[in-house]
Amino acid sequence: MKLRDILRVKGHHVYTVRPDQTVQDAVQILMQHRVGALLVEDAERRAVGIITERDVLRECVDRAAELGRVPVREAMTRDLIIGVPDDEIGYTMGIMTQNRIRHLPVMDGDHVAGMISIGDV
Repeated sequence: MKLRDILRVKGHHVYTVRPDQTVQDAVQILMQHRVGALLVEDAERRAVGIITERDVLRECVDRAAELGRVPVREAMTRDLIIGVPDDEIGYTMGIMTQNRIRHLPVMDGDHVAGMISIGDV
């Protein structure tokens, strides 16, 4: 089984946020759509990072009083670990476990194909 098989069932929609939006904006989007991660895209819609529930919690501890003013770019994980549609599920599970991540953007070239969570694999 490959990531493309999961995305075929799960769907390809990925919720996004811009780097200049606030962490508070990101929290509202996370809550509204009941998701655990948002892909961060620049003005050209290129993936530049990911902001997860864990990133938000870290910011809450570090700068709780400022959360409404903290831009996403200061809280997001910049070094994206990604999958591609042809990755095998076992390989993907290993990558996610090894890197201690729960959300994995799936990229098809420069195009976002979807988002996989640890519960999907």
